[in-house]
Amino acid sequence: MRRSTLALVLLSGLLLAGPAIARESAAPSPLSRLADVALPAALDRVLRDYEQAWRTGDAKALAGLFAEDGFILQSNQPPVRGRAAIEAAYAGQGSSPLRLRALAYAAEETTGYIIGAYTYGSNVGDTGKFTLTLKRVAGGPWLIFSDMDNTNAPPRPR
Repeated sequence: MRRSTLALVLLSGLLLAGPAIARESAAPSPLSRLADVALPAALDRVLRDYEQAWRTGDAKALAGLFAEDGFILQSNQPPVRGRAAIEAAYAGQGSSPLRLRALAYAAEETTGYIIGAYTYGSNVGDTGKFTLTLKRVAGGPWLIFSDMDNTNAPPRPR
């Protein structure tokens, strides 16, 4: 009798806990991939032109996507400002497949931003993330005012 009562209590506990356990496992992981958002054509052009210039290793074309007084803010590097300095900083970089995807954006008349993730080469999943702040003369093309990026990889021990 005692064993059957204990078994009944344990079984009841498992049945009651089942829905709670199922809810916990169904919760999204903080490391799950965030969904892409569709960009308006004028903003999407900035990402596609960036990808193309990166793939071909064209530092001049990359710098041309930036405002004259724009910034690049790369991981483990000092800030770089100005189109000529950006071209020099990008010289020798690129020449590899780059895929950019947007996670969020906003745009007003002359300012905007894109928050996104990027992948290099044949990597599965996102290699890193970025923010682009954008500006334009009313009605003109969007230019990058700042590009800040960093990898998803943890820092290497020293």
